Amino acid sequence: MSPDTRKSTQYERLITSMIESTDRHGYAEANIRSVIAGAGVSRPTFYDYFEDHDACFTAAINDVQAQAEQAVAAALRRPGTSPQQAALRALVELSAEHPKRARFLMEETMAGGRLGLNQRDQGVARIARAIDQAAASDPAKELVDLPTRVLVGTAYRLIGTRLRRGEALLGKLADELDTWVSAYMRPPEVLRWTQLEPGVAPPASPHVPDAAIQQMPAALPPGRPALKPGEVAENHRLRILHATASLAASKGYAATTVTDIIRSARIDGRAYYRLFTDKRDAFTAMHESGFRQVMDVTAKAYFSVQGWPQRSWEVGRALMQLLEAYPLIARLGFVEAYAVGPSAVQRIQESQTAFGFFLQEGLMEVRDRPSPTQAGMEAIVAAIFEIIYLAARPRGRVRTAGLQPHVAHVWLAPFLGPERCEALIDARMRTRPSRRKPGVRRDAETGSPKR
Repeated sequence: MSPDTRKSTQYERLITSMIESTDRHGYAEANIRSVIAGAGVSRPTFYDYFEDHDACFTAAINDVQAQAEQAVAAALRRPGTSPQQAALRALVELSAEHPKRARFLMEETMAGGRLGLNQRDQGVARIARAIDQAAASDPAKELVDLPTRVLVGTAYRLIGTRLRRGEALLGKLADELDTWVSAYMRPPEVLRWTQLEPGVAPPASPHVPDAAIQQMPAALPPGRPALKPGEVAENHRLRILHATASLAASKGYAATTVTDIIRSARIDGRAYYRLFTDKRDAFTAMHESGFRQVMDVTAKAYFSVQGWPQRSWEVGRALMQLLEAYPLIARLGFVEAYAVGPSAVQRIQESQTAFGFFLQEGLMEVRDRPSPTQAGMEAIVAAIFEIIYLAARPRGRVRTAGLQPHVAHVWLAPFLGPERCEALIDARMRTRPSRRKPGVRRDAETGSPKR
């Protein structure tokens, strides 16, 4: 074997080992020791190719992403279905052929902190651009009236979830995704929802709490506080949870340490370890708190009105306004949670299942069109999560409230059809609260004074 061939083989073995080690142990545990053991090379050989663990991780992502982009590009050159449908089918077929590599790209990269998320987002954006370019070259075709980045990100989520569950037969998923996206097909001249830009927010939801839950409780005064031990512990717990969420938003889970949390919470280290075992323990507790808040608000919104389309609108309105009002929930729950570990990922899956419950009643609204399949309803929820993720990823203000019409379109169109869906959105967006007299509280739904 020539030196060049041997080096190429060593590099490829390291890439393969990084993928397999991450799939087996997760990003945090796929250390250099496990990678070189799986590749059968020495530690100095590893450093011949990569500066550190993250450099190898990045190279592995780029390797699989390039394979995905090549598969999509080949599918886009074939005539037949819409570019969006062709690309999604190519991603499913590639994942069925290379499940470990696909799971690494579509699931495990989200656990890799800012590095993995950046690589994932850039890859999704490149595939989306290729799809848009193919669509622009043949404008006579009907196209999917969804933002293409959301469409590709949704496919990543659905495929990654199935591979994490160990599902090997993905062929049916391609057909179900075809059926799902066909519900959004429109002639090019009437496309309305292809650009994910926040617009005017709907009227304020009465179900979003006024309490500033993201504000850290005041620190206890020096000396022995005149409080019961349980009250002291609760003050410390809330300060830790707030510090944890704030650091997740500013630094990310992977870069945050227990020392960072203790310093930000302004408590003693012994107080921290009386309440939490480690960093993951505190992040998991904060994520669970945010999850409960989201489910409480959305459940109340859903049952506050009659009629499934109106209930669906209220859920989306409350959810998107809650996340904008409390960005720590948005960033921890929809961005950083994947890095926390299996317990947080499981809670994400539980929240997706819970939102799927809100969709079931919509099956009775379907007229003259195929009812969404179970995979189609999972795709609806995954697309909404992808919209929230894209809004919460950038630093600065989380602008989700103005994306409510997009969420409503994703949610309602497969059940109501595009025309009925858009009529409902336009009618709800024209609703504005009446001018209120000072000191008079009015019901947000009826406009009548509250007693």
